[in-house]
Amino acid sequence: MAYRLSGPRSYSTSTMTERFDCYYCRDNLHGKKYVMKDEKHVCTKCFDKLCANTCAECRRPIGADAKELNHKNRHWHEDCFRCAKCYKPLANEPFGARDDGKIMCGTCGSREDGNRCQACYKVVMPGTQNVEYKNKVWHEECFTCFECKQPIRSQSFLNKGDDIFCGPCHEKKFAKKCFHCKQPITTGGISYQDQPWHSECFVCHTCRKGLAGTRFTSHEEQVYCVDCYKTSVAKQCNGCKNPITGFGHGTNVVNYEGHSWHEYCFNCKKCSLSLANKRFVINGEDIYCPDCAKKL
Repeated sequence: MAYRLSGPRSYSTSTMTERFDCYYCRDNLHGKKYVMKDEKHVCTKCFDKLCANTCAECRRPIGADAKELNHKNRHWHEDCFRCAKCYKPLANEPFGARDDGKIMCGTCGSREDGNRCQACYKVVMPGTQNVEYKNKVWHEECFTCFECKQPIRSQSFLNKGDDIFCGPCHEKKFAKKCFHCKQPITTGGISYQDQPWHSECFVCHTCRKGLAGTRFTSHEEQVYCVDCYKTSVAKQCNGCKNPITGFGHGTNVVNYEGHSWHEYCFNCKKCSLSLANKRFVINGEDIYCPDCAKKL
């Protein structure tokens, strides 16, 4: 807290015109200066010796003819009332009283007791541009990105532990990177086979239609929408001639000598017996159970 004294003061002295004695030495005060102290008349000599306050700085008495300053029951000569740091006279200046009893001017008090910058450890002077974050303070120019070392100032920032990062550096260093384009994923995104993707990057390999939230399948590390997979990738069933997609009913497939069938299409041509996981006979493009094959 800063205080301002109204100015130095001194005890009032007067000259006696009638006989009157000093309270202490009984010396006649007629025609001499004296001091009123606790309603007693005291000669200046006795006052200096017995009644004067002791200066908190030089430890000498503050005589009747000296100008005296006081603050919280402490007393100083006018010339002794100075800043403990820079020795600036404080008789008519604002000042601060520290817990250890030292008197300081506003500037030195701020330097001594003010908050210190977390980067350079110098005092952050009142009125200067600064940044406060999590009950800590920095000079504005000292509040920098841990990665690029540039002052953050009015930019947004993020922290990682005790380190501060500007938005671009945080994205570059910590954000997940899209499996397709290798660029940081700042918002949203999807995960497929434990890999992160931008939603706009997760598209059909053939028609480039977005696949987020739709049915899709993959083939040789490429993803396809259902329609493109059917027309461009899927094998054709040797029985019903429709694509074998693996979607819906009958996801199991039977493969034999370069031909493929839906499991539900792999039936005897004559008796329609399902031949999946059973012995069968091929005749041209048709399949038969052993019994029907014998009747051909």
